[in-house]
Amino acid sequence: MKKILKQLSTTLALTIIGLSSAHATLFDRGNGMIYDSDQDITWLQDANYAFTSGYDADGQMDWDAASTWADSLTIGGYTDWRLATITDNGNDGCNFSYNGTDCGWNVDTSGSELAYLWYDILGNKAYYDTSGNAPQAGWGLTSTSADGVDFINVQPDRYWSGTEYAPNLSHAWQFNLNYGSQGNTNKNEVNYSWAVRTGDVPEPATLLLLVSGLLGFAGIRNAGWRL
Repeated sequence: MKKILKQLSTTLALTIIGLSSAHATLFDRGNGMIYDSDQDITWLQDANYAFTSGYDADGQMDWDAASTWADSLTIGGYTDWRLATITDNGNDGCNFSYNGTDCGWNVDTSGSELAYLWYDILGNKAYYDTSGNAPQAGWGLTSTSADGVDFINVQPDRYWSGTEYAPNLSHAWQFNLNYGSQGNTNKNEVNYSWAVRTGDVPEPATLLLLVSGLLGFAGIRNAGWRL
């Protein structure tokens, strides 16, 4: 019986994993939270929540205000929200290019949570192509959905990163969700903000399945079986 229950436990675990597997990248976890399995982060579904929640008049804030807003959020019981990060790859500062660096267009998406979402998941195209020709066909914020999951209130404008610009700490990194460009901007300027948190959040259906499985095990034990 112990072997049977172990197999049941394994099956339950695999079933739970299966709910978040297959070929999808984005998963709607409910309560306005979208899990990005490629980057292992959870996005707010509302990309201008600072405005729609009534926190700010239009959602555009300077960097200090945007950082404070993200740090103060409590959503789904989680308090570890932040602004998306951008990694300063290569030499410190903007290594400008039309392809594959940390600054410019068609950037290295492995170092930018915003760029990875915009380019690799949502499938948008930058204003410039990788050879520096513009405008390329189909450029701009043409998609805000993937895997049957829809982001809302995504603004075709600049969004703050939570990462300061090391060569000049009066600046911070930002990503433009209209042109697909990445660079740095003075912290006193105003941009939009999109809150994320590291890791996944439990999906209600997954929790229900887990609880049901545990209750089933408890029922077996109460009926006289021993693990």
